[in-house]
Amino acid sequence: MRELKGKNVVLHDNDLKRREEANRRYLMKLTNDNLLFNYKVEAGRYDGRDIPEDAHGGWETPVCQIRGHFLGHWLSAAAMRFHETGDLELKLKADLILDELAECQKDNGGQWAAPIPEKYLHWVAQGKAIWAPQYNIHKLFMGLVDMYQFTGSQKALEIADRFADWFLEWSSTFTREKFDDILDMETGGMLEAWADLLHITGNDKYKTLLERYYRSRLFRPLLENKDPLTNMHANTTIPEVLGCARAYEVTGEQRWMDIVTAYWKCAVSERGTLATGGNTAGEVWMPKMKIKARLGDKNQEHCTVYNMIRLAEFLFRHTSHPAYAQYIEYNMYNGIMAQAYYQEYHLTGNKHNNPGSGLLTYFLPMKAGLRKDWSSETDSFFCCHGTMVQANAALNRGIYYQDQNDVYVCQYFRSELTTVLGGESVRIQQSQDYMSGSMLDSSNTAGQQELNEITALHENLPDYKKYDFVVHTASAQAFAIHLRIPDWIMSEAVIYVNDQLHGKSADHNAFYSIMRNWKDGDRISIILPVGIRFIPLPDDEQTGAFRFGPEVLAGICENERILFTPSEDVSSEIIMENEREWGSWRYFFKTANQDPGIQLRRIRDIGYEPYQVYFTVKKVNTPIS
Repeated sequence: MRELKGKNVVLHDNDLKRREEANRRYLMKLTNDNLLFNYKVEAGRYDGRDIPEDAHGGWETPVCQIRGHFLGHWLSAAAMRFHETGDLELKLKADLILDELAECQKDNGGQWAAPIPEKYLHWVAQGKAIWAPQYNIHKLFMGLVDMYQFTGSQKALEIADRFADWFLEWSSTFTREKFDDILDMETGGMLEAWADLLHITGNDKYKTLLERYYRSRLFRPLLENKDPLTNMHANTTIPEVLGCARAYEVTGEQRWMDIVTAYWKCAVSERGTLATGGNTAGEVWMPKMKIKARLGDKNQEHCTVYNMIRLAEFLFRHTSHPAYAQYIEYNMYNGIMAQAYYQEYHLTGNKHNNPGSGLLTYFLPMKAGLRKDWSSETDSFFCCHGTMVQANAALNRGIYYQDQNDVYVCQYFRSELTTVLGGESVRIQQSQDYMSGSMLDSSNTAGQQELNEITALHENLPDYKKYDFVVHTASAQAFAIHLRIPDWIMSEAVIYVNDQLHGKSADHNAFYSIMRNWKDGDRISIILPVGIRFIPLPDDEQTGAFRFGPEVLAGICENERILFTPSEDVSSEIIMENEREWGSWRYFFKTANQDPGIQLRRIRDIGYEPYQVYFTVKKVNTPIS
């Protein structure tokens, strides 16, 4: 099965498009001189006496031991953006960066291309304290590989291939035991880089590097069904296992897949997740099914969200099990969209002191009364800054997949797919019917509205989501469309083909399949019943979070609040508030019986407010007055 991406999928979802455009503006705003500063200094190509006033700060300062890491993320994001849109301006900017990197590599002696000195790697071997140089260097390899794969840049491949020779020589000087010690220092996705380069070049040196970077001290206990993850730094191991995933695709060797499935079992299936779909506290994996004591100020590191989405995507392609697509949906809404490119929405005329936007929050706090801590554009550049630009570079990915004459719809976002089925070009349009009966749809001018029944068709926010698909084909084609049935639906999903009932399903462990001879203009509609659900902690059934469909709700709370309710159905405590504005439904909620009441918002709509995700619920015998 292959993911359909790039120019095959055009986004029409307004929020996803807004995020992509904001990401693109940010990529363009950062100057090449600043992006390359640490590389030029290392190569002796910077002739200034002082650090420029506008130089990047945070982890990009010249005194930081992983300085320069962000450029690799930038190159990767630029490459993905070009692959989706053909953005020539961004590609030109990236090509100029590659030109300078090639000169830096030349002045470094022809192999070394990093923004840090070679001695950092020697210090690792000596056991000297140093901050993850291979984690840093992997980012450059990743960016170079993506520039080759998505833009066809031969120069990027040449830089990477020459740089790899340095690692081939360096790693050859150690015994297996000594190199295992070196691998205990975070290496990022070096294993994935070697697998990618093996696939691209076919050069046996990358097979050698794959074997040398095989981290048996992690992989062996995973394969023995032990737990090497609890309280261990999560984003050290996730990229390593992504390397195993890529190695499996390139070599076909089952041992690599066995590691990936063992990791998912240990990290997700047996460990559980937050209601958001994420995990981690203080950057480490939480104990299995023990979350309550870890709800704090440093939950759900953004890097782990992005990289676990990548791992879930790999597993979906190789198993076609919808559980992995469901995992991605939760993490998209409550991670990627909740932790970056916040844009405030408020009623016309409302004024307050909060900034109207936020770039990125490293963590997503789960402790009551805390706030998202938004980063600076040029003075932060921590690890998640890099995965942010990658995660938002091409949001058209992960929506559609294809296996011969089968199309899989994994995510429900307004979009348009073009692919080839049975030798013919087929276009499938996905839209969402918001059932708002928008007054704008029945207006002749800004001030004149026709009187009709459209706006009264749905008096209140409907308790279901409706998605429509239209097939366009020059001639009749036989193929199957498979629709994912989310696990958050409140009752059976209902599917129509050309306005005729086709079937119902509540089975979220299987796709709903429609095999037919499709004609131009054929339509599918899927109705997904949606509502409020209380998601208890695995280690405390009286404490939980609320979700509306796939989206976690957060209460606006300065301090921790306990919910008191007379109802056995805890979810009934959350009701709609201010559900309509002009021609649109709004997703505002509040508590029904608390004094004082609590307003709730989707967590992706939280900006600078203090909030609470997990509530302890206590039952009372009599209704609250």
